[in-house]
This record gives sequence, C-alpha cells and structure tokens, in this order.
Amino acid sequence: MTTKPAEPLTVTITEKAADKAKHFAQKEGKAEAFVLRVAVKGGGCSGLQYVLEVVDGPGPNDKVIEQHGVKLCVDKRSFVFLAGTVLDFSDGLNGKGFVFQNPNAKSVCGCGNSFSV
Repeated sequence: MTTKPAEPLTVTITEKAADKAKHFAQKEGKAEAFVLRVAVKGGGCSGLQYVLEVVDGPGPNDKVIEQHGVKLCVDKRSFVFLAGTVLDFSDGLNGKGFVFQNPNAKSVCGCGNSFSV
C-alpha cells in the first residue's frame, strides 16, 4: 500500500475570491501587478483580526502563494494563524465580502472578522 504525502498547509484562495480581488485591484489602478496581503493583527471582539489589502509587492519575509492568477503574501507571524485557511467571497443574503474559513480558529465573532485560537 502506498501513501500519498500530506500536502503542506497553506492559505488557499477560491476562484470567486480571486476574481473579486482582481476587480478591487483594478478599481485601485493596480490591475497589472498586485499582491493580496493576508495577515492577522491583534484586535476585534475575539482577540485577533483578519487583514486583507491590495499591495504593490510582498515583503522580504513573506510567504508568497499564487493561485487563480492572484499572488497572496502572508508574513511569517500571520502564517502560523492562517495555515490551512481558505479565503472565499460571499455574496449571499447574509452580506457580501471576503470570508475566511480558518481551521485554526477556536471561536469566531458574529461578524466573522475576528477570531481566537
């Protein structure tokens, strides 16, 4: 019996979220070359808060992940909290916006923008 090696934990972006990121980058005049920074900072009602922003390029210590034509950059400190996370975009009845599906979150606030581990 052969076993498939485990895939390393990473941050994943869905195709829908990637399309929305491209749209927002274009609105900011950065359609040609942009990077989507995904990070975590202290704050929010649960202790840690997600950060998502369009930037010109990754930092020197960032992990860079490319999927669906979008480059994501995650700093090493944030990656510890975000490994395994899926970044999606929701346009359902409960509101529009980017959604973080983070397996590391032990609890999430009602708005979904902050979490604790």
